[in-house]
Amino acid sequence: MRDEFRADLDTVSQMLVEMAEGVRAALRQATRALLTADRQAAESVIAGDAGIDALYRQVEERVCDLLARQAPVASDLRAMITALHVAADLERMGDLADHVAKTALRRHPSPAVPAELRPVFTDMAGIADRMAEKIASVLARPDATVAAELDSDDDAMDELHKGLFGVLLGEDWPYGVETAIDATLLGRFYERFADHAVNSGEHVVYLITGEPVTPA
Repeated sequence: MRDEFRADLDTVSQMLVEMAEGVRAALRQATRALLTADRQAAESVIAGDAGIDALYRQVEERVCDLLARQAPVASDLRAMITALHVAADLERMGDLADHVAKTALRRHPSPAVPAELRPVFTDMAGIADRMAEKIASVLARPDATVAAELDSDDDAMDELHKGLFGVLLGEDWPYGVETAIDATLLGRFYERFADHAVNSGEHVVYLITGEPVTPA
């Protein structure tokens, strides 16, 4: 029974890694669609979101089944609670990539953001990609130090987000209200993607240490 339980936990961990890799790939494709008006990339992200959602449901079902059959305690219980929380964050990250892709598709065949905003979205996407990579890494090989690094990555994302608002609220903004609304929402999607990555990292730290992370 114990060997079967450990095998089931390993399967859950593998599902989480697959989810993390999936949301990373989704946001990369969504960003390409956003900046280059790549319709095929946007449609691929939108179609692929169902797969991330399916993995989320599988993690939930597997963990609930284990809770019912095994009544785990201590570190095993922490692992299962962590899996549920992380899966929820990853599912939301997938939704945010989907939102970016849908914005790109709605604006097709034109790029969804004007040329002067592309550098900031490129930088935001780069930070988000790095954070998703770290989440996949710490889920495959739990490392509290790497998980804790996500806080500083998020600080960099927040600074870019503030800078974006500075441009949008400037008196010389030439692109009108609709484009400003799109850019505001897009900035929020990337910023929230990073927030969910931080949440996932905090859950991994809890898994390793047994101590909940106190938000800064």
